[in-house]
Amino acid sequence: MRLRRNRRLRTNPAIRSLVRETSIAPTDFIVPLFVTEGKGIKQEISSMPNYYRYSLDLLQKEVKELWAMGLKSVLIFVKVSDHLKDNKGTEALRAEGLMQRAIKTIKDVCPDMLVMTDVALDPYSTYGHDGIVAHGSIQNDATNSVLAKIALSHAQAGADVIAPSDMMDGRIFDIRSLLEQEGYHNTAIMSYSAKYASAFYGPFRDALQSAPVDLKNIPKDKQTYQMDPANRQEAVKQTLMDIEQGADIVMVKPGLSYLDIVREVTDAVDVPVAVYQVSGEYAMLKAAAEKGWLDHNAVMMEQLLSIKRAGAHMIASYFAKDVVRLL
Repeated sequence: MRLRRNRRLRTNPAIRSLVRETSIAPTDFIVPLFVTEGKGIKQEISSMPNYYRYSLDLLQKEVKELWAMGLKSVLIFVKVSDHLKDNKGTEALRAEGLMQRAIKTIKDVCPDMLVMTDVALDPYSTYGHDGIVAHGSIQNDATNSVLAKIALSHAQAGADVIAPSDMMDGRIFDIRSLLEQEGYHNTAIMSYSAKYASAFYGPFRDALQSAPVDLKNIPKDKQTYQMDPANRQEAVKQTLMDIEQGADIVMVKPGLSYLDIVREVTDAVDVPVAVYQVSGEYAMLKAAAEKGWLDHNAVMMEQLLSIKRAGAHMIASYFAKDVVRLL
């Protein structure tokens, strides 16, 4: 006699939904937004089908639509003109820079939208690196000084959450210290604590035209500061250090290939854990669905459920609008 039959709780959709352990809601998502100069621009990113760069006037419309859909958090990235790039992040500090104007635009049109901002030098760098380049390497402490000033400028413009994505050692301490010193006690930090040197970032770099340049005596990739994909324990160690230095939220990036890391980090910390489902993950599914090889919506939901099931409290995803339309 079989007294226990697990299939009893799988009999129909109603009971399956009743006992489901993991669910997806609009409030789980952070929506990445790409911003560009100009007017009337909604420019599709070739390697990210159905995803766009927006000029500030059309950014207003997009933000209103997101809010109406129940999507309440955005993460801002800016595409900077080449003539404004240097090796010091000069444009990143300008009070009327594109990032600062984007923050103000969003807050003007939707004051309650949670605005998160990318803090790194690569969109502003002549070399496409997240830090200042000198003597053939990325300068850690000199970069941190600039990153802290960038973070402060974002807070001054109205950002709610600062999201350093650079992976310099000690930058969370420098950013938190300056924010506290200047009275921005309530500005949160979402640290990219376990950001791996992944091959999944290609479409994102297309979107911002921020890939590292291939020049003599310049690092050709980001492996000296982003984490080795082979490492697991290092992710927990690095994340705990960021929390000690003042991070309010920590992030694992990318998502699908690092679900073991998401679980390790979630089990080890007492702060919310974010996961970035990155551009390569998005592009692969879009391409396979266009070929008819995969069911787009079914696979999309399965991927996101796996990230949430692994322990993510929030997910930065280019699929956010697609998911909400399904829900």
